[in-house]
Amino acid sequence: MIYIETGSADVCYNFGLEYYFSMEKPLEDTVFLFWRTTPTLMVGRYQNVLEEVDKAYADAHNIQIVRRMSGGGTIYTDMGGWQFTFIEKATDGEIQFQRYIAPVIDALAELGVQASFNGRNDLTIGGRKISGNAQYRLGGRVVHHGSLLFDTDLERMAAATTVDSYKITSKSIKSVRERVTNISEHLAAPMDAEAFKERVVRHILGPEGTAYQVTPEDSARIREIGRERFGSWESTYGQGPGFNIQRMGRFPGGAMRFHLDVKKGVIQQAAVSGDFFSTLDGEAIGNALAGCRYDRAAVRDALERLGVDGAVYRVSAGEMAEAIVD
Repeated sequence: MIYIETGSADVCYNFGLEYYFSMEKPLEDTVFLFWRTTPTLMVGRYQNVLEEVDKAYADAHNIQIVRRMSGGGTIYTDMGGWQFTFIEKATDGEIQFQRYIAPVIDALAELGVQASFNGRNDLTIGGRKISGNAQYRLGGRVVHHGSLLFDTDLERMAAATTVDSYKITSKSIKSVRERVTNISEHLAAPMDAEAFKERVVRHILGPEGTAYQVTPEDSARIREIGRERFGSWESTYGQGPGFNIQRMGRFPGGAMRFHLDVKKGVIQQAAVSGDFFSTLDGEAIGNALAGCRYDRAAVRDALERLGVDGAVYRVSAGEMAEAIVD
């Protein structure tokens, strides 16, 4: 097994590193990474960002939103948590989690933490989640990555993510906070995050593990991949599934309801209704939104170009944009 120290808390760099050592510079042995990020919401490949996260909260608290290449659900991670990645040659087409989760469970057991695999993609302690896992194929490699809640800000996690209504109904789950716990609360002896990392990496690598030093040339290319594939608006919002959404705004000048059809992060069609007053008709407002990114600044700019300010009684373009994109 080959360990690579990423040396970065930039989620785009670390996802770029996964891509680079899968597609552009695959190594013969299994690659193992152990890394963390600044506050980030990692959205699954097939998810609609706006259904999974509280974007207004994320923006207000400088939480980055990134779409990863694997499926599964949204996770929140920060400098109090860790991510681990295994990259190796794919031997078949099956999704297989146990192979990569087992060594993590063993490493935690060495630290006095009794974790278990829930059979789908989570690790739990006493029924409370400490790890989410995801897996995908890339360039003839299997990439398995997972999260470990060590000393994560769980209150911020709960505020930034949206609980699936199905999970609330079917499992009587009241909140994200009640479903998760930090590993640091269950250790046999206290340790900080760096000491935890050292112990886990040493256990998983074993006595025959080696290290690969990322070269300046590697790093430059990894940063380029990170920007192109993970750091752009298109990669986060433009790759999601289409959706229909309705937004309501109540203003001093009246109520406005916006009916939107969004695909790949772009408004395809828009209709406006309500009891507002305007020298512009609703169709003109809807047409101005068509072709616009589903992004507050882009929506505001489109409405300002139309001349909404002053034309719609006691409703500004900025207020309208806030109602359309929360």
